[in-house]
Amino acid sequence: MSGHLNPDVLDRARQLISLYPEPRSALVPLCHLAQEQDGWLRPEAMAEIAELVGVTPAEVQGTASFYDMLHLEPVGTYLVSICTNIACMLDGGLELLEHAEEHLGVGVGGTTEDGMITLEEAECLADCDRAPCVQVNHRYVGSQTAESFDALIEDLRAGRRSDEIPSHGTLIRVRRDGGLRADPEQVARERAAMAEAKARRAADQGGGS
Repeated sequence: MSGHLNPDVLDRARQLISLYPEPRSALVPLCHLAQEQDGWLRPEAMAEIAELVGVTPAEVQGTASFYDMLHLEPVGTYLVSICTNIACMLDGGLELLEHAEEHLGVGVGGTTEDGMITLEEAECLADCDRAPCVQVNHRYVGSQTAESFDALIEDLRAGRRSDEIPSHGTLIRVRRDGGLRADPEQVARERAAMAEAKARRAADQGGGS
């Protein structure tokens, strides 16, 4: 094990893996865990995830590259997403995006020099009644004007929104304390029984041919 993931994240990763019949089924949740630690998916993290679930680092990278919420390159502490789909476009989304580029001094996909803000043009963010829709680290911040956008950026840089908007990569700050509960020994027994039944079926089919 490379040791890149910190002990707490590694413990949570192993708990996640235990929920799935096949370790590789936990791949995407593990990527989110690693991104919570680092803010993006570092090569070392992907290598460790690969080792945990029994695949190659290339398979981890190939899977992660499919999802917009997973980043293979560094992004800012805050990922600011501005929707320019039809409803938001008709209500000033493109103009707001142009203002954001000018105010931040970066183009779409760019990160400010202080490393705080990455600007992203987004497809529909499913908040069309508050167009133009804006998210920060996948948290809705409501419809924005040029003036309110500038105030939002100032608040982010000053840390005044940290209670509601965590650093990029954090999906949830509350650990699950409910939901699925199963005795690990029972799970192991049931999986062994399933494997035995599968082997019997394969043997029966082979004998029938």
